[in-house]
Amino acid sequence: MTQTLSHLNLLPTYARQDVTFVEGDGSWLVDSSGKRYLDLLGGIAVVGLGHRHAAPLRAAHEQLDRLWHTSNLYFTEPMLELASTLSDRLGGADAFFCNSGAEAIEAALKWARKATGRAGFVALEGSFHGRTMGALSVTGQPAKRAPFEPLLPGAVFATPETLAEHVGPDTAAILLEPVQGEGGVHPLSPETLSEARALADSVGALLIFDEVQTGVGRCGSFFAWERLGVKPDALTLAKGLANGLPIGALLVGHDAPTAFEPGDHASTFGGNPVACAAACAVLDTIDDDLLAHVRELSDRFAAALPNTRGLGLLLAVEVDGPVAPIVESALARGLVLGTAGPTTLRLTPPLTLSADEADLAITTLIELL
Repeated sequence: MTQTLSHLNLLPTYARQDVTFVEGDGSWLVDSSGKRYLDLLGGIAVVGLGHRHAAPLRAAHEQLDRLWHTSNLYFTEPMLELASTLSDRLGGADAFFCNSGAEAIEAALKWARKATGRAGFVALEGSFHGRTMGALSVTGQPAKRAPFEPLLPGAVFATPETLAEHVGPDTAAILLEPVQGEGGVHPLSPETLSEARALADSVGALLIFDEVQTGVGRCGSFFAWERLGVKPDALTLAKGLANGLPIGALLVGHDAPTAFEPGDHASTFGGNPVACAAACAVLDTIDDDLLAHVRELSDRFAAALPNTRGLGLLLAVEVDGPVAPIVESALARGLVLGTAGPTTLRLTPPLTLSADEADLAITTLIELL
């Protein structure tokens, strides 16, 4: 299929760059003309171990040769192994598996309402939790919500400074991203997270962290909250969990109410054996050495590039003026970048990016900026 034909047959829900990628290896992509690109976007923080990483690739292939799907009426070994490993990482948790971050947020919202018997949610201005109707309802970006209103009732939006004014007896949960990703890559302070924890406890609400983008090693620890010092009652994962295969998860800590009963929630493809096998391999690969490497690369980028913020390898570079021309120029020079607002470059490369590759990226970025 040619590029022209593919353009004609897709709904225009994305502002795509005019390039078709056909191959990836490590931190590099190859387009249909054979040109190579250094990938600093990683599928928007998804391909954490790099393209075609041997561990999840092998696990997925082996599982494809055994079993593809059974439905959630039964258990599979990869599902059980992944749930057990994630529970160990969180210090005791039960998992619900789905296919994306937005689905994980939908599950979290239903769980919080069922567990508390309350209807209200408190999220932050500028937050992003997904584009399905429930997830969009708790997304603190009016421009994204407006075309689809009325949305789910009960959501209110605060700033870190006004959080206490919005939490009350009808609050089912406070929902926070440890680092706001789509909203501009703004890390929340440990003080804000501590206050949210105390507020939730004071009114009997739940504290949920959206770690769809920040989790699975992206911020230099397996969960971002581990670097910020405040543990939630539940959290959501997706993006990097299976290194590019579709998967999402809601993890509910063992100290929180379970609430869900059979029939309360479901996902036909959730817990897919192939995706879970790949995710198990990802978790086995993310060790202390890799997390230290993420922190070292983070410091390298921050030291070399002006106006940089973020945590781990979820980074933003604020520029003077629109970023769209910079992204286009970078692509022409073989560098794939992302954005997180009209003047914000977003850098979410593979966690396995080498020091030499980071230096090449930095040199190119400095020239572009």
